[in-house]
Amino acid sequence: MRIPILRPALATALAALALGAAAVPVAAHEGDQRYRSVVTAVTPTTRGLQAQVLDYDDRLQLVNHSGRTVVIAGYGAAPYARVLADGTVQVNQRSAGVTLNEDPGQALPVTAVKDKPGPPVWKTLDRTGTIEWHDHRVHYRASPVPPQVRDRSKRTLVDRWRVPIAVGGRPGAIAGTLTWVGTGGSSSFPVAAVVSLAVVLALAIGAVVLVQRRRRAGEGRP
Repeated sequence: MRIPILRPALATALAALALGAAAVPVAAHEGDQRYRSVVTAVTPTTRGLQAQVLDYDDRLQLVNHSGRTVVIAGYGAAPYARVLADGTVQVNQRSAGVTLNEDPGQALPVTAVKDKPGPPVWKTLDRTGTIEWHDHRVHYRASPVPPQVRDRSKRTLVDRWRVPIAVGGRPGAIAGTLTWVGTGGSSSFPVAAVVSLAVVLALAIGAVVLVQRRRRAGEGRP
């Protein structure tokens, strides 16, 4: 009689574990804690226009409340995105960045950057005045360790990066630096994902134990 009772609980546990395992690849797309990519300047200096790097080196965020249209350059000749004066956020569907930025872990294949021909085709994402995207110019993914890093325990400047923009038609850029900060805390091992999976496993085991206790309590009743 024990097997029929445990089967539903075990099925629940296995389903929970499957969901947890499915979540691992998503959690693995995080910034690399061995690096710090930071914005050092946004030009032209404009009130209401800000930019920062999120999650160590994972993605770039631009906030535009300046009342001016800001255009973000792509990897090729075509613009990648723009935030209009009213806060409308749009992405150019003909920019190579639309495809390249979907995979934050890959190295930027410079020789393969080819925008689709023709004028921009703008797709509206939202009207928040804020855009976040994985920009391969602000991080390093070409090899496990940059050639500039000779001592993995020491901070080392890897790159001074630049993302061209235009503010109200005036050319400018988001400039920053990428620094290696050490080997403590590499994101190559998805710690957050493993912790999440451990929590799911604990909940699944708890469900099995609870079913067993209820069954025993029921058997003890007259």
